[in-house]
Amino acid sequence: MNKRLIISLLFVMTVAGCKAPAKPAMTDDTIVTHEVNGVTLTHRNAVSPPAEFTPVNASYRALYPASLMSRPDFSGKVVRTLETGKTYEVLGQVEHFWMALADEGKDELIGYVPMRAVVKADQYEATVRKASVRPKARKKATCVNVDGSGKACKNNNNGTWILD
Repeated sequence: MNKRLIISLLFVMTVAGCKAPAKPAMTDDTIVTHEVNGVTLTHRNAVSPPAEFTPVNASYRALYPASLMSRPDFSGKVVRTLETGKTYEVLGQVEHFWMALADEGKDELIGYVPMRAVVKADQYEATVRKASVRPKARKKATCVNVDGSGKACKNNNNGTWILD
């Protein structure tokens, strides 16, 4: 019995000196999850979770090379820049009318952009076409009557007046 007691005490003393393994240090690239409004979001530690979240889950395309931010406002850090015309997955709309984005075909939150930076994928071509069509400036009439019988017109190329 003494042998068992001594071995048990020796085991307890040995294990009592052990420490639990240290947790790995959290870096910006550590993947974390948060639940917002009943939706679980997976993202890098560098990207802050939103306070509000409304799911969208639709394909959108970038209208211009917008900055992808770590927070849903301009006070965050720039994570990367969107590629014009590239398709992204909009996970949802967050506070301040910002969109939470993921790479196409993935569900990991990569950052936030303003709502105007992306457009639904099926409306992209029409939106770009509409933005590129600009009304032509109307030329002002640059002729004036001279003594009721003639007129003088301004040459738009060099600004000189020509009498007719």
